[in-house]
Amino acid sequence: MKAAGEGAPKLKTKRSVPKAARTTDSDALSNVIARYGGGPVQLTGSESALYERQLTFDNVLAAPGAFGEPIAIEGCVYDGLGAPIGDALLEVWQADGRGRYQHALDPSAEPRDPRFRGFGRAATDVRGGYTFASVKPGAVQGPNGGLQAPHVNLVLGARGMTRHAFTRIYFDGDAALAADAVLALVPAQRRQTLIARRSGLRDGVSVYRFDVRLQGEHETVFFEL
Repeated sequence: MKAAGEGAPKLKTKRSVPKAARTTDSDALSNVIARYGGGPVQLTGSESALYERQLTFDNVLAAPGAFGEPIAIEGCVYDGLGAPIGDALLEVWQADGRGRYQHALDPSAEPRDPRFRGFGRAATDVRGGYTFASVKPGAVQGPNGGLQAPHVNLVLGARGMTRHAFTRIYFDGDAALAADAVLALVPAQRRQTLIARRSGLRDGVSVYRFDVRLQGEHETVFFEL
């Protein structure tokens, strides 16, 4: 998915993939970084050219003081048999709390947030778990000129996968979901696989749960780009 001026991706038609509110609450975001912040990892993809050529990224997308509601996204990655995948790598990118992506190609008139990176990377643990710390993204312009519902773009790879899997994370209860042009491409009965559910509040941070299932009855919807 494009990070700026996002054209509508095509819904992946195959049922399987290759095997395998406004706030600047610095204390709350500090708490989530302390809980979820891991060591940095080397960025090897082309995104480095877009994200200020930073050489390392971790699972923290926003520093304390970044504009927006501090959130954590956590979940597990499962294979087609429901077993956790302990060697998956997830990369995410998103707009900031005002709806601007943090790179030069974004056409938004909104100012850049110096405390927001907007790109993160996390590896799953032995139980298939991952976490990201960020702020809830703002709405961005869609391919039809309207606003898309707040979302996080996600790409996943793992051993045995010959191609990366691309999907989105939307947020449960968002009023803009009904009018989102990309979500409308997905059959109604499968849209819930793209929705992160709010599981509670932890250390002043809203926690959202988003599991990824590569195959099976409740397979996550993936997109062809």
